[in-house]
Amino acid sequence: MNFARLQIVLFLTGLVAGASAQGFQYPSAMPGAKAEVYKTIGDTKLNLYIYAAENSAAEKHPAIVFFFGGGWANGSPAQFEHQCRRLASLGMVAISADYRVSSRNHSTIDQCVRDAKSAIRYVRANASRLGIDPLRIAAAGGSAGGMLAASTALIPGLEEPAENARIDSRPNALVLFNPALILAPVQGDEAVARMLTGILARQEFKGIDPDSISPWHHVGKNEPPTIILHGREDTTVPYATMESFAQKMRANGNRCDLMGFAGQKHAFFNYSPKGNPYYDQTLTKAEEFLASLGYIKGRSTSPQPS
Repeated sequence: MNFARLQIVLFLTGLVAGASAQGFQYPSAMPGAKAEVYKTIGDTKLNLYIYAAENSAAEKHPAIVFFFGGGWANGSPAQFEHQCRRLASLGMVAISADYRVSSRNHSTIDQCVRDAKSAIRYVRANASRLGIDPLRIAAAGGSAGGMLAASTALIPGLEEPAENARIDSRPNALVLFNPALILAPVQGDEAVARMLTGILARQEFKGIDPDSISPWHHVGKNEPPTIILHGREDTTVPYATMESFAQKMRANGNRCDLMGFAGQKHAFFNYSPKGNPYYDQTLTKAEEFLASLGYIKGRSTSPQPS
C-alpha cells in the first residue's frame, strides 16, 4: 500500500471509529425522547428522537438537530443523547436524527445528505405541532455527521423530489464537532489531495462527484452563523482544514467561530459515563454560541462528568 492510500485509509478509519468506538447503541435506546418517523424509503423508517424543551413557558422554542458520526458507514443517534438532554434543559427542542448508512442500508454519501435535508425540512414543516420556532433551527453533528449538518446549509440540490420544496431544508445556525468539511481537492493544496486519494473507491462515494458533496467548495455569502469545535491534534480531520473553512466563511462575510482544543484528537468531545471534561467544555462553548444568537439564556447547571 502506498503512502497516499495509507493516509486515506487512516482518515476514513478514523471517521468510522469516531462514533463506533464509543459503543453507542443501535437501534437507539434514548429514554425520555419521543421517537417519530420523519422519512420512509422502501422498508427503512428513519426516526427523529425528540427531547421536549424544559423550563420554558414559551409557545415556540428554538430547536437543534444532531447528526451522528461514523464515517457514513455506521453510528447511532444515541451519540448525542446527553447533549440533547442538556440543551432541552435550557429550553430548546433537542433532536437526534437517524439517517441511512452504508453498513445497514448500502447507501451512498449523497443519500446521507438527502436524509439530513429531509430531517431539517420535517422539523420545520412540523414546527407548530412540535412547539418549535421555524426561524431558529440549528443543525449539529460530529465528524461525518458534522459534514451532514454543514451540507444542509451549504450543499445545493440533493433534495428529495417528493418533498415540499417550498419548505426550506436549510438550518439557521450550525454547531459542528470535528466535522469533515473538505471532501474534494483544493487547488494548490497538495496535502488535501494526498488525504483524499482513493476516497471514491469507498462504497459511500461510488459514482459521486466529490465537489458536489464537499461543504468547503460551496461556501458563499449569507451562510448560517457557525461554530466549529475541533481538536488541534486531530489526525483524522486535520485542524488546518478547519482553519481553511473558517477563513473562507469569514471572507464571504459569514460568522464562523473556530474553537481549537490543544492536544485533542478526533471524537474527543463525546460523552462518557466514566467522565470526559471535553464533553462539558465543548458543550459549554456551544451553549455560549447559541446564547449569542438568542436561542438560549445561560447554561446548564446540572452535574457534568469530571
